[in-house]
Amino acid sequence: MTAEPVETRTRYDAETLATLTTDAAAIMARYPDPRSGLLPMLHLVQSIDGYVSRDGILFCAEMLGITAAEVSAVATFYTQYKRHPNGTYTVGVCTNTLCAVMGGDAIFDELSEHLGVGHDETTDDGAITLERVECNAACDYAPVVMVNWEFFDNQTPGSATALADKLRLGEDVVPTRGAASVCSFKQMSRVLAGFNDGRADEGAGAGAPTLAGLRIARENDWRAPDASTSEPVAEPVETGPVGKPGSSAERPAATSSDTEVGKDKKPGEDAK
Repeated sequence: MTAEPVETRTRYDAETLATLTTDAAAIMARYPDPRSGLLPMLHLVQSIDGYVSRDGILFCAEMLGITAAEVSAVATFYTQYKRHPNGTYTVGVCTNTLCAVMGGDAIFDELSEHLGVGHDETTDDGAITLERVECNAACDYAPVVMVNWEFFDNQTPGSATALADKLRLGEDVVPTRGAASVCSFKQMSRVLAGFNDGRADEGAGAGAPTLAGLRIARENDWRAPDASTSEPVAEPVETGPVGKPGSSAERPAATSSDTEVGKDKKPGEDAK
């Protein structure tokens, strides 16, 4: 699908602008309201610039017929959109509760010292942007490190720094699950924009810890109850309010605390 380039204030060259326009039109066509395509479109411009640049914001605004301020408001809300150049690899260390208890905080601290950067900062060679990330739904493999959203399970400070060193040297690394390799941040951004890279069926899927419950259920022939033969659930019995009717303000005073108002006041103070 091709689209006519819109009048632009961006600084993209003609070839890049034409490619972006065609891809953006494909994104917009997915939605009844083209404005709904803003989120994947931000990933699209990030796949070109390596972050959501000024030109990227202007491009999205021009394509969707909205203001640059509206685009910027969305881009600054979500943490996957970067407002400054990102590294080739985003190394995210889960420091949510379980991963933190299992060593996630220690991994992040070790990586931060080893790489010389803090949260959302990039190494001088542009290879790695380090992040603290929230739960990645991989608690059965805690502590987890992700590289451009590919899983590296059961990490230690030592294994995480070795992983980072390989990334900086340009060596291939293999995720524990999912794709068979790690793509660049720009390539990952294009996938998040909704363009298939053909790697969805690579690598291993769910691992043994995730499937343990299913395995035990099969070994014991445990099955979900048949809805047609299960006992009916009793309807809840409606009951009225518990206690005497009326609020406490409507009931007569019954205790000394109800009548001795202001007894704890100092002499001369009005009781309230």
